[in-house]
Amino acid sequence: MKYRLLGKTGWSVSEIGFGGWALGGQWGGQDEADSVAALDAAIDRGVNFIDTAQGYGEGRSERVIAKVLPGRRDQVFVATKTPPAPGPWPPSPYCKAEERYPESYLRANVEERLSNLQTDCLDLLQLHTWTRAWNRDPAPLEILARLREEGKLKRIGISTPEQDQNAAVELMRRGLIDTVQVIYNLFEQEPAAELLPVARETNTGVIVRVVFDEGALTGKYKAGHRFPENDFRSRYFAGDRLERTVGRVEQIRRDVAEAGLGDTHTLADVAIKFALADPAVSTVITGIRNADQARLNAAACDKPDLPGPLLATLRRHNWLRGVWYSGK
Repeated sequence: MKYRLLGKTGWSVSEIGFGGWALGGQWGGQDEADSVAALDAAIDRGVNFIDTAQGYGEGRSERVIAKVLPGRRDQVFVATKTPPAPGPWPPSPYCKAEERYPESYLRANVEERLSNLQTDCLDLLQLHTWTRAWNRDPAPLEILARLREEGKLKRIGISTPEQDQNAAVELMRRGLIDTVQVIYNLFEQEPAAELLPVARETNTGVIVRVVFDEGALTGKYKAGHRFPENDFRSRYFAGDRLERTVGRVEQIRRDVAEAGLGDTHTLADVAIKFALADPAVSTVITGIRNADQARLNAAACDKPDLPGPLLATLRRHNWLRGVWYSGK
């Protein structure tokens, strides 16, 4: 495993992080024994950054992660997320930040995160979404800063809203956050234009999510694939979305083969190495459901870096397709 600094936190984090969304059960049925085995296998291979959230199975993901922490707590950093108080997702820019992240709510939510993770201090607490309108009066971040002073958490971050990822740029420039979690992959390359350069300027740690475009960029889906109704991907890839996506993935596969990497790099390897090619990126969190996936994803960082000509070719796969999420 290779490691990078997570911006101003000074933490040395694994290039491959553990994404805990599926542990909450929203990707279809998830056996807890598989989840624990996945976490153990990842940590054994040097993965030391784990990302979760309240919204991942109403805290189920956090509680599963807590089961592997005894005896390993000093080996890993655990990041979790607090969603806004109940209301529309994404939040309306016409509501005030303190309406969706009021102090009483944030304090109670942080206590719940501490309880689920069985710890007395959170490594990193991220607000699970944001809206640009709140930048004028970012009261929730000031509340989190007070909680940090009280010893409830160590670092503060934002998970960017899917529809406006650059909403976090002003917060980064003002030094209000330590980390930013962002969608960055072969199809979604907008962060490379502004957010990632600003992260370098401000020493903000960058956590990349959705590196596989919810699994599509691993190349494992076929056009006729159907997801169970209890799997959020049945909505994400609704209608003709999966068919359109698969066609683009196959072109990426051809580009990789023409570059001579078809026998050495899987498409998942290529997706990870593409994100890691930007030095602003600290860690890439990959969704992991079992021990085999943990081993494969952890091994990706040891593959050779992508050559410059292939990176240039892959940048042409940026896809302006709008927002496919209906909320998490």
